[in-house]
Amino acid sequence: MTDTNARTDEILSRASQLGEQEMAELLHRTPGSRRLYDEATEVMPYGVASTFQANDPYPVYLDHAHGSRVWDVDDNEYIDFHGGFGCMLVGHAHPKVAEAIEKAARTGTHFAVTTPTAVHLAEEICRRFRLESVRFANSGTEATMDAIRIARAATGRDDVLKIEGSYHGHHDTVMFSVVPNADALGGRDHPATTPMSKGIPADVANHTHVVPFNDLAAAQRMLEDKGNRIACLILEPIMMNVGIVLPADGYLQGLRELCTKHGVVLIFDEVKSGATVAAGGVIERYGVDPDLACFAKAVFGGTPGGAFGGRADIMDVIEHGAAQQGTFNGNPLVAAAGLACLTEVLTPDAYDHLAAIGKRLADGCRAAIDANGIPAHVIDLGAKGCVSYRPEPLTNYRDFLETRPELFEASFPWLLNRGIFMTPGDEEQWTLSVQHTEDDIDRYVDVYSAFCREIATG
Repeated sequence: MTDTNARTDEILSRASQLGEQEMAELLHRTPGSRRLYDEATEVMPYGVASTFQANDPYPVYLDHAHGSRVWDVDDNEYIDFHGGFGCMLVGHAHPKVAEAIEKAARTGTHFAVTTPTAVHLAEEICRRFRLESVRFANSGTEATMDAIRIARAATGRDDVLKIEGSYHGHHDTVMFSVVPNADALGGRDHPATTPMSKGIPADVANHTHVVPFNDLAAAQRMLEDKGNRIACLILEPIMMNVGIVLPADGYLQGLRELCTKHGVVLIFDEVKSGATVAAGGVIERYGVDPDLACFAKAVFGGTPGGAFGGRADIMDVIEHGAAQQGTFNGNPLVAAAGLACLTEVLTPDAYDHLAAIGKRLADGCRAAIDANGIPAHVIDLGAKGCVSYRPEPLTNYRDFLETRPELFEASFPWLLNRGIFMTPGDEEQWTLSVQHTEDDIDRYVDVYSAFCREIATG
């Protein structure tokens, strides 16, 4: 065993012990969450509104929030780096968003008729993300579901190509190869189309194909073999289902060329990256235009909205027989929140602030990792970032399987016990908001640095 391996084993051992201690302390601090969990399990599976919210032995239940802070049902205060799984780029109860929502609440939250606010929001989304045409939905899942249907209608093809280990919502077509275990991956050249959930008809797998991220050659082989059957390639252009995986130089441009060559609709799932990694999302940051793009989360100011759009000639199939509808699409409350978010809060100054505090957080975490020899790396994308417990940056999903979950499992209760609220899984990222301050960032760095010292030295 090398000295490096021996050192890593020592760190992992201390992390496992520390995790047990910290989890016991977290349970001691959250008796109200335990009581609410017992009540909730009587009426909801896992005691939560969405399975992603579940945690072992129970989740921390939040009661209220303001600015960069959240409070749980035991009145413990935390600085929020969870951000509602990436939605709360504006922070909590932002005055401009709250004012827009209050006005909508007093003048009508729902008509099932398009309003001027919805039209203005559509104009702003098209401007910001370089789209020609857009339609609204109510979530990221609906946005990707609709985009795939439109791509199928536009091409007359049935099959979909997706990336190994990526999540695009919970509709059947894309619930394959989301988080497969090592024994369900298949070969590198032929990744398995493994369902994430029970209840998906077996035949659906025949229409969904999988390739690894950052592997242009694999995408080329797939399209040369099945391109005349494939309607679209859907991907997160920055992969955010396993921490953060950046696209290799030329990868997105190469996919753009391949899809154009084979008549395949290129769909960017920017549900997480839209408005967070840049004002115009990945489309702006990397300068590659997809045929369609999907948005939700941060774009709608913390309300349940979604959108997809792109080339007008593709979106035109909606007027020629392709169904896209929804009673609540573009409703006045969500439209008002989204418009205020994009035009009044997420200004150029806001992105300067997010870039500065994002760098401050990433640099602080990186310094703690380097000083203590922790097998981890840090990714900084302004409002989004993460620590992944693998020394080298990830290039695809299979790299994620080499991370050390013991380290995350120890860090999670450590952070919560010291007032830092984070997502409950190592596949997620932190999300900063315009209401976070340098003091908030420094508090995170201090707490995380202490964690690294503790598992490094005991």
